[in-house]
Amino acid sequence: MTSDPTPADPATGTAAHDHSSHGYITNKDDYLKRLRRIEGQSRGLQRMVEEEKYCIDILTQVSAMTKALQAVAMGLLEDHLSHCVVDAAVAGGPEAQAKIKEATDAIARLVRS
Repeated sequence: MTSDPTPADPATGTAAHDHSSHGYITNKDDYLKRLRRIEGQSRGLQRMVEEEKYCIDILTQVSAMTKALQAVAMGLLEDHLSHCVVDAAVAGGPEAQAKIKEATDAIARLVRS
């Protein structure tokens, strides 16, 4: 049985996905809490630049924000692997290979960042 490839999302150029639930859904509130904290860090960095704070202090905060974003990314990746990729692997077929490629590409983007 063959299926049409998933259409690309025009906004991102990546495959659009229609899932009833994502792997992170059980941790959604935790992710939102972390992302709101990161948003606050971003506003704090903007204030530091506006107030012409010492560059090393700003860089220290950039580093903290970067680590916070990396922690979110790693959590999402782990959830994706343990939910979406595992489910596709159990189902087998071309979807399994597509999910593995998708996860590999995501890991490559994270490593480059």
